[in-house]
Amino acid sequence: MPHASNHDCRLRLHMRTVAVAGGSLGGLRTAEALRSAGWNESVIVIGSEASMPYTRPPLSKKILWDGGTFDKVRLRPRLADDDVDWRLGISVTKADLAERRLHLSDGQVVEFDALVAATGVTPRTLPISGPRAGRHTLRTLDDARAVHRELGPGRRVVVIGAGFIGCEVAAAARAKGCEVDVVCTDEVAMLRPLGREVGQAIQCRHTAAGIRFHPGRTVQCYEGIGRVSGVVLDDGFHLTADVVVEAVGSAPNVTWLEGNGLDTTDGVMCDSWLRLGGVAATAAVGDVARFPNTLFDTVPRRFEHWQMAVDTARQAARTIIHDLSEAPIAALPAFEPLPSFWSDQGTVRVDSFGSPGIADCCEVLEGQLSGECAVGYYRAGRPVGVVLICMPRRSGHYRTWIGEQLYALSAASVAG
Repeated sequence: MPHASNHDCRLRLHMRTVAVAGGSLGGLRTAEALRSAGWNESVIVIGSEASMPYTRPPLSKKILWDGGTFDKVRLRPRLADDDVDWRLGISVTKADLAERRLHLSDGQVVEFDALVAATGVTPRTLPISGPRAGRHTLRTLDDARAVHRELGPGRRVVVIGAGFIGCEVAAAARAKGCEVDVVCTDEVAMLRPLGREVGQAIQCRHTAAGIRFHPGRTVQCYEGIGRVSGVVLDDGFHLTADVVVEAVGSAPNVTWLEGNGLDTTDGVMCDSWLRLGGVAATAAVGDVARFPNTLFDTVPRRFEHWQMAVDTARQAARTIIHDLSEAPIAALPAFEPLPSFWSDQGTVRVDSFGSPGIADCCEVLEGQLSGECAVGYYRAGRPVGVVLICMPRRSGHYRTWIGEQLYALSAASVAG
């Protein structure tokens, strides 16, 4: 065993604390990254859910099909049980960055030397009149189980929203034998992240499977006595419903950070190393982090993707350890992650690398839109992303291709 240095002894006598607000995937991976990077002092993770962290992508897919169990989605930590102080079923109500204190919902006050914000998002709900019973959002395991119990042959399901979650829910419900209607304000499904051509191509597949789309429409009201039984659209069209799932986006959980002079208009504004407003020994992780990625430009953006929670957790650990280091260490390179996500929508598999949502045009690189294909996305003639439809075996190739393109352009821009 290596001999402990005087520096190590001082750390044990004056233990410093990294507090992680948020006990889901981002919080767990941050704690693991801190330990892997050599942080041997205190780590406290505060999570609003009472359970240990679990993975969320299966909630809108497999769990809707079979109901699932916690063991099927639980994230297996790569830490000893006593390696981190887990405080679950408690939320952070207020942070004081100047005093380095967190106020918790149970009245506790936690003092910290470094803070990581990993509080995720909350599903948005429609401010629509009508009964609450039978209306659902999808964020937690309990949410997914509740929707699962509502699905079955002949059940009439109305999904509000045609983004990835909305289309995944619609496909799962249709596979369970439900009659499914999807209401969306955009002209085609997944318009913003994938564009008109690709969104239309995927929507056509769902339509062929029996899902009915109502594009360019909003909900006027819900009908029913005690429980929702119908949805009235803004054009007066009536949809009968046994269950409604609202998949209309999410809001970052950042109110607890207000009062610290931070920009929290859409998540929390971070610098290129994920520091909250540039404040040393702080970082944001996952869905709440809005940061510039110079692979594309200097515009700060949020990415609500599973892989981004993992990537930002690793960067947060690097930033925290850098800022708390008592010895001079090399400057940190700017954080330039390659965004990626996947979506399983019944028989349709979508893989995305880069940032196709910022493109101004796209072209088919391989295959055809009506079948398996790879689509390249470009902005001002420069590649910014690639999307695969039903081509998972080619994902490694195209991930490497777009990564090489983006990192080469970024390096050239820096050199120029």
